[in-house]
Amino acid sequence: MSMLDKLKEMLKGHEDTARTGVEKAGDAFDARTEGKYSSQVDTAQQKINEQLGNQAPPDDTQA
Repeated sequence: MSMLDKLKEMLKGHEDTARTGVEKAGDAFDARTEGKYSSQVDTAQQKINEQLGNQAPPDDTQA
C-alpha cells in the first residue's frame, strides 16, 4: 500500500476538515511570503481539493 493510499484511507470521512486545513495552511504561507507565491499556493490548494473531492471548502467568514 502506497503512502497516498494510506492518506486517502485516513482522510475518508474527514474531507471537510482536510479542506479547511489546506485553506488555512495556504493562507498562512501567503501571509509569511507576503503573497509572493500566491498563484502557486492557489494552484496547490486547488489540486489538493480536487484529490479530496469536488466539494468547495467551508466558508468560515460568514459566521
